[in-house]
Amino acid sequence: MTDWTPEQVEERLVEAVDVLERLPEERVRGFYSFWPDMISDFSDKVGQTPEPMRRPPPSPGAISRMDEVLTWMNYLETEDARLVWARAERTPWKQICWRFGVARATACRRWQYGIAVITLRLNGRRVATKRSTRYVIQRARSLSR
Repeated sequence: MTDWTPEQVEERLVEAVDVLERLPEERVRGFYSFWPDMISDFSDKVGQTPEPMRRPPPSPGAISRMDEVLTWMNYLETEDARLVWARAERTPWKQICWRFGVARATACRRWQYGIAVITLRLNGRRVATKRSTRYVIQRARSLSR
């Protein structure tokens, strides 16, 4: 894919977060038990809270796309990458502001800048380092038109 837009980058980030949440839990190798599994009757389960249902594991294609998205984080500074990832996890702006110690406008601008940097790099364009963040954001938005 050659013509990336900021919206497509955002969608792929959200998908990557979703895939990470659906991956199976890690298990310790070599740990097993000789005790048989407990078989419970219906009467044993009365009054207990049911186990939450898990979504199915992600497809191999989704995992490959997630791996690709994780490499995109190398395009950003560490702090900006954390902010972009937190927003992809659907963390509310208020918690992001508290975590990073910035105002909401600053957090939103840094998030837009991070998305713009990723978009420009994916399109093979150079990111202007001696320009303002607004210039970089506008340049990335002009690609989607």
